[in-house]
Amino acid sequence: MPNPSRLRAAALAAVLVLSVTLAGCDSGSGDKDEDLAAQELSWKDCPAPSKAQGGGEAPSALPNGDKWQCATLKVPLDWDEPEGATIGLALIRAETSGTRANRIGSLIFNFGGPGSSGVATLPAFAKEFAHLRTRYDLVSFDPRGVGGSAGVECQSDERLDEYLQQDATPDNAPEERALLEDTKAFNSACEKNSGSLLPHVRTTDAARDLDLMRQVLDDDRLHYFGISYGTELGGVYAHLFPKNVGRAVFDAVVDPTRNPEEGSLGQAKGFQLALDNFAEDCASKQDACPIGDTAQNVKDRIARLLKDLDSRPVPGVFPRELTQSIAASGILQALYSRDYWQYLTDGLQQAYAGDGTVLMLLSDALNGRNENGEYSNSVAANVSINCADNKARYTTAEVEAKLPQFRAASPLFGDYVAWSLLGCTDWPVSGAADDPDVSAPGSAPILVIGNTGDPATPYEGARRMADELGKGVGVELTYRGQGHGAYGSGNKCVRDAVNGYLLDGRVPSTGLVCS
Repeated sequence: MPNPSRLRAAALAAVLVLSVTLAGCDSGSGDKDEDLAAQELSWKDCPAPSKAQGGGEAPSALPNGDKWQCATLKVPLDWDEPEGATIGLALIRAETSGTRANRIGSLIFNFGGPGSSGVATLPAFAKEFAHLRTRYDLVSFDPRGVGGSAGVECQSDERLDEYLQQDATPDNAPEERALLEDTKAFNSACEKNSGSLLPHVRTTDAARDLDLMRQVLDDDRLHYFGISYGTELGGVYAHLFPKNVGRAVFDAVVDPTRNPEEGSLGQAKGFQLALDNFAEDCASKQDACPIGDTAQNVKDRIARLLKDLDSRPVPGVFPRELTQSIAASGILQALYSRDYWQYLTDGLQQAYAGDGTVLMLLSDALNGRNENGEYSNSVAANVSINCADNKARYTTAEVEAKLPQFRAASPLFGDYVAWSLLGCTDWPVSGAADDPDVSAPGSAPILVIGNTGDPATPYEGARRMADELGKGVGVELTYRGQGHGAYGSGNKCVRDAVNGYLLDGRVPSTGLVCS
């Protein structure tokens, strides 16, 4: 996503993570790039996800009784020195349920973030992607720095609890200093615990890993399904390896033309739109809306709640308290999908009565925290990848100057998103570019899907991605719906278009609209 932050990083990294051991650096192995392409993967039954992947139980058997298989792919730590040290990438697959004669190849998924563990996420969507499995092996992975792929380590669980609860919207100079000091402490912990990895977690590195993965999986072309940040990774891959692109779908599309400030401003508008839609929906119900008489009243009461929590937190999940920042992240989590709106209504009702449990549980899901108080590494990975990708480094004076613009974009979320721009200010590694290059002349067509009601990756980004990919490459599809992404909505028009392209090679007409 466009910009790392203590608040947004958690949101963008954890939205699809639903709850293999960590593969660290080898000493220099001397393997050459061509030798790595010839490696054979040792597929075995998958263990339970590691703490860094989010924990939980080993994936259940597939609908036809087959077991999920896991393996480790060896890749160079530094792609500029492919004969040097290597790291292991954690992979997972479900072999095709169809005949080998009908098999197209592997379909590789990236579920976004950056920071989401594909190994932990893909099994949760076995039924959703079952039709695609009739002609593909379904494959996902933890990108470098994520989960089981040399996962970045920053702060302890206890310290991360404190970090996420602190005031993310300073009102005065002492609070600004506290925010900067806490951000610097987090970034310093990342450098202390994972400093040698931080220069090598850029999206361009992950794209090169993807092409090696394609070769080792014995596919002539990369067949790919990218969601959210996965669309940025797919676009960078297409730019670097346009002739190697097979059938690819981008859903919940990141705008590749925006720098962190512009991308963050777009997200502020996107989440405000989602909040407006939530409030209108509640107020329109035949039964009285339990959290407000009108849509404006719903939004006003939420704003008052957050203001009150700034100075007077309420009890949450014992022994923690629901602070303003935790409540805001819980609200953000619920706005990612219309399916979560009832949880938001329940959580707000409870919070107005002095009980912050539901909003805190929503925030915990967003931040990758399980009921045992353990965090996945999604927050650390998100910040690390975004700061390695993005060149911009902002000051408090610059953020203060931008606050009016962000508040105009979102009266509720503007301050949070604006102050999140400080996330990379003291990062130990320089950022690569202002925005990613996704131009891909010569690539096969890529289906680019924008959702008009998407809060995290605003709809306009899909058109810009299609334009940047180039004429004859980006094929735009519009879904008029709510939530983050389109394929997961179950909309038949979207499903038919995606399945028709991936399974049968039928490229939809550009400009197709699904409602």
